[in-house]
Amino acid sequence: MKRNIQRNERGVALIIALLMLLVLTIVGIGTMSSTIFENMISGNDRIATDAFYAAEAGVELQRNQIPAQLPNLTAILPTAIGEDSKCWSGGPQDKESPTPPVDLGPYFRALWGTDWGFIRFQINSTGQSFSSMKEVEIQLTWGPYKTGTEYN
Repeated sequence: MKRNIQRNERGVALIIALLMLLVLTIVGIGTMSSTIFENMISGNDRIATDAFYAAEAGVELQRNQIPAQLPNLTAILPTAIGEDSKCWSGGPQDKESPTPPVDLGPYFRALWGTDWGFIRFQINSTGQSFSSMKEVEIQLTWGPYKTGTEYN
C-alpha cells in the first residue's frame, strides 16, 4: 500500500515549486516596475530643481544690475546658465522678448522721515531645464536715497 501512495505524490513537488517560482517572478516584476517608477520621479524632480535654480540665478542677475539701471530700466537679455538650463527675465511667455524689472515707484518708510526715499521693484524670472519651467517673482526695496532739496 505504501508504494501506491508514493507513486501518486510524485508530481506534487514539481507543481509546488512551479507555483513558488511564479509567485517570486510576480514579486520581482512588481519590485522592478516600482524601482523604475521611483527613478523617473527622482529624475523629474532633479530637472524641476535645475529649472528653479536657473530662475533664481536670473533673479540674482537682475537684482545685482538694478543700481546701474536706475536712470532707465532696460530689459535683461536671456542668459544661459549651463548647457541645458536657461533663464530670462519675465514670465514663460516672455522667452523671446524679456521684460525689465517693474518699477513700483518710490515710497517713504516710517522712522526715516521725508528726506529719505526708497524705490520698490518687482522682478520676475523664469528658468528652464529640458522641458521643465519654473517662475520666481520677488519684490525688493532699493534705498535709502536722499530726496527733497536739502535746503533748511
